[in-house]
Amino acid sequence: MNIDERYMQRCLQLAAMADGHTSPNPMVGAVVVCNGKIIGEGYHRQCGGPHAEVNAIASVRNKSLLRQSTIYVSLEPCSHHGKTPPCCDLIIASGIPRVVVGCLDPFPQVSGRGVKRLQENGIEVITNVLQEECWWLNRKFMTYHGKGRPYVTLKWAQSSDHYIDRVRAPHESPTLFSTTTTRIWAHKLRATNDAIMVGTNTVITDNPSLTTRYWSGKNPIRITIDRHHRIPAQAAILDGTTPTIVIGKDYISDPLSSCSGYTPQDILSYLSSQNIHSIIIEGGSELLQSFIDSNLWDEAHIETTAITLHKGIAAPCIKGKEMQKLTHCHNHYTSILINC
Repeated sequence: MNIDERYMQRCLQLAAMADGHTSPNPMVGAVVVCNGKIIGEGYHRQCGGPHAEVNAIASVRNKSLLRQSTIYVSLEPCSHHGKTPPCCDLIIASGIPRVVVGCLDPFPQVSGRGVKRLQENGIEVITNVLQEECWWLNRKFMTYHGKGRPYVTLKWAQSSDHYIDRVRAPHESPTLFSTTTTRIWAHKLRATNDAIMVGTNTVITDNPSLTTRYWSGKNPIRITIDRHHRIPAQAAILDGTTPTIVIGKDYISDPLSSCSGYTPQDILSYLSSQNIHSIIIEGGSELLQSFIDSNLWDEAHIETTAITLHKGIAAPCIKGKEMQKLTHCHNHYTSILINC
Protein backbone atom coordinates (compact mmCIF):
# COMPACT_ATOMS: atom_id res chain seq x y z
CA MET A 1 0.00 0.00 0.00
CA ASN A 2 1.53 3.32 -1.11
CA ILE A 3 1.27 6.60 0.79
CA ASP A 4 -1.80 7.86 -1.09
CA GLU A 5 -3.59 4.59 -0.37
CA ARG A 6 -2.74 4.83 3.33
CA TYR A 7 -4.34 8.23 3.66
CA MET A 8 -7.31 7.13 1.57
CA GLN A 9 -7.77 4.22 3.94
CA ARG A 10 -8.08 6.74 6.75
CA CYS A 11 -10.74 8.59 4.71
CA LEU A 12 -12.71 5.36 4.51
CA GLN A 13 -12.42 4.79 8.25
CA LEU A 14 -13.78 8.27 8.92
CA ALA A 15 -16.58 7.98 6.36
CA ALA A 16 -17.82 4.68 7.80
CA MET A 17 -18.45 6.36 11.16
CA ALA A 18 -21.59 7.92 9.66
CA ASP A 19 -23.10 4.68 8.38
CA GLY A 20 -26.87 4.96 8.66
CA HIS A 21 -26.88 8.75 9.14
CA THR A 22 -26.17 10.32 5.73
CA SER A 23 -28.76 8.82 3.35
CA PRO A 24 -29.73 9.88 0.75
CA ASN A 25 -26.27 11.45 0.69
CA PRO A 26 -23.13 9.28 0.52
CA MET A 27 -20.66 8.63 3.32
CA VAL A 28 -17.48 10.62 2.73
CA GLY A 29 -14.25 11.06 4.64
CA ALA A 30 -11.49 13.64 4.09
CA VAL A 31 -7.93 14.03 5.36
CA VAL A 32 -5.59 17.03 4.99
CA VAL A 33 -1.88 16.15 4.89
CA CYS A 34 1.09 18.52 5.01
CA ASN A 35 4.71 17.33 4.84
CA GLY A 36 3.76 13.75 5.70
CA LYS A 37 1.60 14.69 8.69
CA ILE A 38 -2.19 14.74 9.05
CA ILE A 39 -3.16 18.28 10.04
CA GLY A 40 -6.92 17.98 9.58
CA GLU A 41 -9.63 15.42 9.04
CA GLY A 42 -13.40 15.18 8.94
CA TYR A 43 -16.35 13.29 7.55
CA HIS A 44 -19.92 13.93 6.43
CA ARG A 45 -21.79 13.27 9.68
CA GLN A 46 -25.42 13.54 8.58
CA CYS A 47 -27.60 14.51 5.66
CA GLY A 48 -27.86 18.28 5.38
CA GLY A 49 -24.75 18.88 7.46
CA PRO A 50 -21.31 20.10 6.34
CA HIS A 51 -19.50 17.85 3.90
CA ALA A 52 -16.32 15.98 4.73
CA GLU A 53 -14.05 18.51 3.02
CA VAL A 54 -15.60 21.36 5.00
CA ASN A 55 -15.08 19.60 8.31
CA ALA A 56 -11.54 18.55 7.43
CA ILE A 57 -10.42 22.02 6.35
CA ALA A 58 -12.14 23.64 9.34
CA SER A 59 -10.16 21.36 11.68
CA VAL A 60 -6.81 22.66 10.39
CA ARG A 61 -5.45 25.05 13.01
CA ASN A 62 -2.84 26.79 10.89
CA LYS A 63 -4.68 27.64 7.66
CA SER A 64 -1.47 28.88 6.01
CA LEU A 65 -0.36 25.25 5.75
CA LEU A 66 -3.22 24.49 3.36
CA ARG A 67 -1.25 26.08 0.49
CA GLN A 68 1.31 23.29 0.72
CA SER A 69 -1.05 20.43 1.56
CA THR A 70 -2.87 17.56 -0.09
CA ILE A 71 -6.50 16.84 0.69
CA TYR A 72 -7.64 13.23 0.36
CA VAL A 73 -11.36 12.66 -0.24
CA SER A 74 -13.04 9.27 -0.60
CA LEU A 75 -15.59 10.67 -3.11
CA GLU A 76 -15.26 13.37 -5.77
CA PRO A 77 -15.83 16.85 -4.28
CA CYS A 78 -19.16 18.39 -5.25
CA SER A 79 -19.27 21.29 -7.70
CA HIS A 80 -22.93 22.28 -7.39
CA HIS A 81 -25.06 24.15 -4.87
CA GLY A 82 -27.20 21.71 -2.90
CA LYS A 83 -28.03 22.03 0.78
CA THR A 84 -24.45 23.28 1.21
CA PRO A 85 -22.08 25.29 -1.03
CA PRO A 86 -19.78 23.46 -3.48
CA CYS A 87 -16.79 21.83 -1.84
CA CYS A 88 -14.72 22.54 -4.96
CA ASP A 89 -15.05 26.27 -4.29
CA LEU A 90 -13.79 25.82 -0.73
CA ILE A 91 -10.80 23.77 -1.84
CA ILE A 92 -9.92 26.35 -4.50
CA ALA A 93 -10.32 29.26 -2.08
CA SER A 94 -8.17 27.49 0.51
CA GLY A 95 -5.26 27.29 -1.95
CA ILE A 96 -4.82 23.53 -1.62
CA PRO A 97 -2.59 22.53 -4.57
CA ARG A 98 -3.25 18.77 -4.68
CA VAL A 99 -6.41 16.65 -4.34
CA VAL A 100 -6.54 12.85 -4.20
CA VAL A 101 -9.95 11.30 -4.90
CA GLY A 102 -11.08 7.76 -4.10
CA CYS A 103 -13.78 7.44 -6.77
CA LEU A 104 -15.92 9.64 -8.95
CA ASP A 105 -19.42 10.62 -7.92
CA PRO A 106 -22.17 9.09 -10.14
CA PHE A 107 -24.63 11.85 -9.19
CA PRO A 108 -25.33 13.65 -12.51
CA GLN A 109 -24.75 17.13 -11.10
CA VAL A 110 -21.27 16.12 -9.88
CA SER A 111 -19.93 13.24 -11.97
CA GLY A 112 -16.58 14.36 -13.37
CA ARG A 113 -17.43 18.04 -12.99
CA GLY A 114 -15.79 18.37 -9.61
CA VAL A 115 -12.48 17.01 -10.89
CA LYS A 116 -12.68 19.19 -14.00
CA ARG A 117 -13.36 22.34 -11.99
CA LEU A 118 -10.39 21.68 -9.72
CA GLN A 119 -8.10 21.03 -12.68
CA GLU A 120 -9.27 24.19 -14.44
CA ASN A 121 -8.07 26.11 -11.40
CA GLY A 122 -4.57 24.65 -11.57
CA ILE A 123 -5.01 21.99 -8.92
CA GLU A 124 -3.35 18.60 -9.39
CA VAL A 125 -5.99 15.89 -9.11
CA ILE A 126 -5.32 12.17 -8.66
CA THR A 127 -8.35 9.88 -9.03
CA ASN A 128 -9.35 6.26 -8.39
CA VAL A 129 -7.17 5.63 -5.33
CA LEU A 130 -8.68 2.57 -3.57
CA GLN A 131 -11.51 2.96 -6.04
CA GLU A 132 -13.14 -0.42 -5.34
CA GLU A 133 -13.11 0.12 -1.58
CA CYS A 134 -14.55 3.62 -1.93
CA TRP A 135 -17.27 2.37 -4.28
CA TRP A 136 -18.17 -0.48 -1.93
CA LEU A 137 -18.57 1.82 1.07
CA ASN A 138 -21.22 3.77 -0.86
CA ARG A 139 -22.62 0.86 -2.87
CA LYS A 140 -26.21 1.88 -2.03
CA PHE A 141 -25.69 5.45 -3.24
CA MET A 142 -23.78 4.20 -6.29
CA THR A 143 -26.45 1.66 -7.23
CA TYR A 144 -29.28 4.16 -6.87
CA HIS A 145 -27.62 6.67 -9.19
CA GLY A 146 -25.96 4.09 -11.45
CA LYS A 147 -28.87 1.67 -11.96
CA GLY A 148 -31.80 3.92 -11.10
CA ARG A 149 -33.13 1.67 -8.35
CA PRO A 150 -32.60 1.07 -4.64
CA TYR A 151 -29.85 -1.25 -3.46
CA VAL A 152 -31.53 -4.51 -2.44
CA THR A 153 -30.38 -6.60 0.52
CA LEU A 154 -32.06 -9.92 1.22
CA LYS A 155 -32.06 -11.31 4.74
CA TRP A 156 -33.51 -14.46 6.26
CA ALA A 157 -32.84 -17.04 8.97
CA GLN A 158 -33.12 -20.76 8.27
CA SER A 159 -32.70 -24.19 9.80
CA SER A 160 -29.73 -26.36 8.97
CA ASP A 161 -31.92 -28.23 6.48
CA HIS A 162 -33.03 -25.01 4.75
CA TYR A 163 -36.49 -24.23 6.13
CA ILE A 164 -37.48 -20.76 7.33
CA ASP A 165 -40.34 -22.01 9.52
CA ARG A 166 -42.50 -25.00 10.27
CA VAL A 167 -46.06 -25.16 8.97
CA ARG A 168 -48.12 -23.74 11.82
CA ALA A 169 -51.62 -22.67 12.80
CA PRO A 170 -52.43 -18.92 12.71
CA HIS A 171 -52.26 -18.60 16.52
CA GLU A 172 -48.86 -20.32 16.83
CA SER A 173 -45.65 -18.35 17.20
CA PRO A 174 -42.95 -18.60 14.51
CA THR A 175 -39.91 -20.82 14.98
CA LEU A 176 -37.13 -18.74 16.54
CA PHE A 177 -33.73 -19.19 14.94
CA SER A 178 -32.00 -15.98 16.04
CA THR A 179 -30.09 -15.38 19.27
CA THR A 180 -29.79 -12.05 21.07
CA THR A 181 -26.47 -11.47 19.33
CA THR A 182 -27.79 -12.17 15.84
CA ARG A 183 -30.88 -10.03 16.50
CA ILE A 184 -28.61 -7.11 17.38
CA TRP A 185 -26.72 -7.67 14.13
CA ALA A 186 -29.99 -7.84 12.16
CA HIS A 187 -31.27 -4.61 13.71
CA LYS A 188 -28.00 -2.86 12.90
CA LEU A 189 -28.58 -3.95 9.30
CA ARG A 190 -32.04 -2.39 9.46
CA ALA A 191 -30.63 0.88 10.77
CA THR A 192 -28.30 1.22 7.79
CA ASN A 193 -31.04 0.81 5.17
CA ASP A 194 -33.68 3.34 4.14
CA ALA A 195 -36.52 0.83 4.05
CA ILE A 196 -37.54 -2.69 5.06
CA MET A 197 -40.09 -4.88 3.32
CA VAL A 198 -42.01 -8.05 4.17
CA GLY A 199 -44.88 -9.81 2.44
CA THR A 200 -48.55 -9.80 3.37
CA ASN A 201 -48.51 -13.24 4.98
CA THR A 202 -45.52 -12.32 7.15
CA VAL A 203 -47.38 -9.29 8.50
CA ILE A 204 -50.50 -11.36 9.24
CA THR A 205 -48.85 -14.44 10.77
CA ASP A 206 -45.84 -12.88 12.56
CA ASN A 207 -47.08 -9.33 13.26
CA PRO A 208 -43.54 -7.85 13.12
CA SER A 209 -42.78 -4.27 14.14
CA LEU A 210 -39.78 -4.01 11.76
CA THR A 211 -37.95 -1.52 13.97
CA THR A 212 -34.41 -1.19 15.36
CA ARG A 213 -35.25 -2.12 18.94
CA TYR A 214 -31.89 -3.83 19.52
CA TRP A 215 -29.75 -1.14 17.92
CA SER A 216 -29.33 2.60 18.36
CA GLY A 217 -30.39 3.93 14.99
CA LYS A 218 -33.28 5.18 12.90
CA ASN A 219 -36.15 2.90 12.02
CA PRO A 220 -36.36 2.12 8.31
CA ILE A 221 -39.50 2.96 6.35
CA ARG A 222 -41.77 -0.08 6.60
CA ILE A 223 -43.20 -1.50 3.38
CA THR A 224 -45.60 -4.32 2.61
CA ILE A 225 -48.20 -5.28 0.01
CA ASP A 226 -51.90 -5.69 0.71
CA ARG A 227 -53.77 -6.02 -2.57
CA HIS A 228 -56.84 -7.64 -1.00
CA HIS A 229 -57.03 -5.62 2.26
CA ARG A 230 -56.15 -8.60 4.44
CA ILE A 231 -53.87 -6.85 6.95
CA PRO A 232 -55.76 -6.03 10.17
CA ALA A 233 -55.89 -2.44 11.37
CA GLN A 234 -54.21 -3.44 14.66
CA ALA A 235 -51.08 -4.79 12.93
CA ALA A 236 -47.85 -3.57 14.54
CA ILE A 237 -46.58 -1.95 11.34
CA LEU A 238 -49.68 0.29 11.35
CA ASP A 239 -49.06 1.68 14.83
CA GLY A 240 -48.11 5.10 13.45
CA THR A 241 -44.69 5.25 15.10
CA THR A 242 -42.72 4.84 11.87
CA PRO A 243 -43.48 5.85 8.28
CA THR A 244 -45.16 2.90 6.55
CA ILE A 245 -46.10 2.24 2.94
CA VAL A 246 -48.78 -0.37 2.29
CA ILE A 247 -48.92 -0.88 -1.45
CA GLY A 248 -52.49 -1.62 -2.48
CA LYS A 249 -54.30 0.15 0.36
CA ASP A 250 -55.35 3.72 0.99
CA TYR A 251 -52.22 4.61 2.99
CA ILE A 252 -50.69 5.93 -0.23
CA SER A 253 -51.98 6.83 -3.64
CA ASP A 254 -51.19 3.43 -5.08
CA PRO A 255 -48.90 3.95 -8.10
CA LEU A 256 -49.11 0.26 -8.98
CA SER A 257 -52.89 -0.06 -9.13
CA SER A 258 -52.88 0.06 -12.92
CA CYS A 259 -50.17 -2.58 -13.24
CA SER A 260 -50.99 -6.16 -14.12
CA GLY A 261 -48.89 -7.35 -11.22
CA TYR A 262 -46.87 -6.12 -8.26
CA THR A 263 -43.53 -7.25 -9.61
CA PRO A 264 -40.15 -6.54 -7.98
CA GLN A 265 -39.42 -4.11 -10.82
CA ASP A 266 -42.70 -2.28 -10.20
CA ILE A 267 -41.92 -2.00 -6.52
CA LEU A 268 -38.33 -0.79 -6.99
CA SER A 269 -39.39 1.76 -9.61
CA TYR A 270 -41.88 3.24 -7.17
CA LEU A 271 -39.40 3.26 -4.26
CA SER A 272 -36.82 4.94 -6.48
CA SER A 273 -39.34 7.69 -7.22
CA GLN A 274 -39.64 8.19 -3.46
CA ASN A 275 -35.86 8.76 -3.14
CA ILE A 276 -35.40 5.47 -1.25
CA HIS A 277 -31.82 4.39 -1.93
CA SER A 278 -31.75 1.03 -0.14
CA ILE A 279 -34.13 -1.64 1.05
CA ILE A 280 -33.74 -4.80 3.10
CA ILE A 281 -36.23 -7.57 2.36
CA GLU A 282 -36.78 -9.91 5.32
CA GLY A 283 -39.57 -12.22 4.18
CA GLY A 284 -41.47 -14.20 3.47
CA SER A 285 -40.04 -16.86 1.27
CA GLU A 286 -42.18 -16.05 -1.79
CA LEU A 287 -41.30 -12.36 -1.72
CA LEU A 288 -37.60 -13.08 -1.30
CA GLN A 289 -37.63 -15.63 -4.10
CA SER A 290 -39.39 -13.21 -6.44
CA PHE A 291 -36.51 -10.75 -6.14
CA ILE A 292 -33.99 -13.56 -6.59
CA ASP A 293 -35.74 -14.89 -9.69
CA SER A 294 -35.94 -11.37 -11.13
CA ASN A 295 -32.22 -10.89 -10.43
CA LEU A 296 -33.08 -7.69 -8.59
CA TRP A 297 -30.89 -8.09 -5.54
CA ASP A 298 -27.38 -7.01 -4.60
CA GLU A 299 -26.43 -8.90 -1.45
CA ALA A 300 -27.98 -11.57 0.74
CA HIS A 301 -27.43 -12.26 4.44
CA ILE A 302 -28.46 -15.81 5.30
CA GLU A 303 -28.40 -16.79 8.97
CA THR A 304 -28.22 -20.56 9.42
CA THR A 305 -28.76 -22.27 12.77
CA ALA A 306 -28.06 -25.80 13.97
CA ILE A 307 -31.81 -26.42 14.40
CA THR A 308 -33.29 -29.06 12.08
CA LEU A 309 -36.98 -28.94 11.12
CA HIS A 310 -37.17 -31.86 8.64
CA LYS A 311 -40.19 -30.25 6.99
CA GLY A 312 -41.86 -26.86 6.75
CA ILE A 313 -41.67 -23.72 4.60
CA ALA A 314 -38.69 -23.97 2.28
CA ALA A 315 -36.09 -21.21 2.42
CA PRO A 316 -35.38 -19.14 -0.70
CA CYS A 317 -32.76 -20.54 -3.02
CA ILE A 318 -29.91 -18.64 -4.66
CA LYS A 319 -28.11 -20.66 -7.32
CA GLY A 320 -24.83 -20.08 -9.05
CA LYS A 321 -23.44 -17.49 -6.63
CA GLU A 322 -20.17 -17.91 -4.77
CA MET A 323 -20.13 -17.36 -1.02
CA GLN A 324 -18.17 -14.19 -0.42
CA LYS A 325 -18.01 -14.12 3.35
CA LEU A 326 -18.83 -16.46 6.21
CA THR A 327 -19.15 -15.34 9.83
CA HIS A 328 -19.74 -17.56 12.84
CA CYS A 329 -21.67 -16.89 16.04
CA HIS A 330 -22.04 -19.79 18.48
CA ASN A 331 -24.19 -22.40 16.70
CA HIS A 332 -25.05 -19.99 13.90
CA TYR A 333 -23.24 -18.87 10.81
CA THR A 334 -24.13 -16.12 8.37
CA SER A 335 -23.44 -16.39 4.66
CA ILE A 336 -23.10 -13.09 2.87
CA LEU A 337 -23.59 -13.45 -0.87
CA ILE A 338 -22.82 -10.70 -3.36
CA ASN A 339 -24.65 -10.53 -6.69
CA CYS A 340 -21.80 -9.46 -8.93
